Amino acid sequence: MTKWVDVVAGVLLAPNGDFFLSSRPQGKPYAGYWEFPGGKLEAGETPYQALVRELDEELGLTVEEATPWLTQHFHYEHASVRLSFWRVTRWQGQPQAREGQTWAWQPAAGALNVAPVLPANTPVFRALSLPATLALTCASETGAAAILARIGADPAAFPLVVVREPGWADVDRVQLAHEIRALIAGSGGRVLLAGATTPVAGLDGVHLTAAQLMALDTRPAADWAGASVHRQEELEQAARLGLDYVMLGHVMPTPSHPGVPPLGWSRFAGLAGGRWPMPVYALGGMQPQDMQAAQAHGAHGIAMMRGAWQ
Repeated sequence: MTKWVDVVAGVLLAPNGDFFLSSRPQGKPYAGYWEFPGGKLEAGETPYQALVRELDEELGLTVEEATPWLTQHFHYEHASVRLSFWRVTRWQGQPQAREGQTWAWQPAAGALNVAPVLPANTPVFRALSLPATLALTCASETGAAAILARIGADPAAFPLVVVREPGWADVDRVQLAHEIRALIAGSGGRVLLAGATTPVAGLDGVHLTAAQLMALDTRPAADWAGASVHRQEELEQAARLGLDYVMLGHVMPTPSHPGVPPLGWSRFAGLAGGRWPMPVYALGGMQPQDMQAAQAHGAHGIAMMRGAWQ
């Protein structure tokens, strides 16, 4: 049976999305490798308490706001570690090299400017490239023209769009997806097609239904792959397949699920809560003002359908 060493790591995020890395000091395993700052939990500590202590001891920073985000499991030669990553969005103080380490801010977009990176940290960079807001189309309600007009007015506001329209013919859904991608590609946006399990030329990836997710044995061969989930078993399957993200819901009452009780934030946190290697979006009745609550309960961000087009 694997004995896991529990470790917490802080992902310090600047307002522009840049993030902070520091090098491991001499005398530690992998000295000179770059990582998100943090360290082992001490006896009786919660991950948050360990995060606060480690960032103070290593960098002289006082954490004021941090939320659970991801959990990675990784086997090194010297130990098997369970890494709890927390996003730190507010702190007091300026970084100090209290352990003789070096540190550097990394750009939100583009290649890292430091190397080598501790292997367990590498998957986190891909997760960091996902925006906090995901938009799902509902063109069957609003009309495709309204959605295209809304995106065209501010393409940068739609960095990740999932094209749904389950009642449409495949050719029409693909056409809408290509039209959206033409609008947002210039600002770095991505478009995924819901209900597809194989890549579609000219699009960025696929988004699986829960039933499709549970029927697969391997990850779809797409650049980006996500899924809708509702239960623990589906979250476990998404982690096994190595999906890039999931949408978990529905959190709030929504016209899409009349008469079905919502999860609520407490149950959402119990299922998500920063426990998974992939980012989890909160889905169902979300509005922009729900972002803070979603992230406080372990979400990467929010997935909006009707709320995205108002």
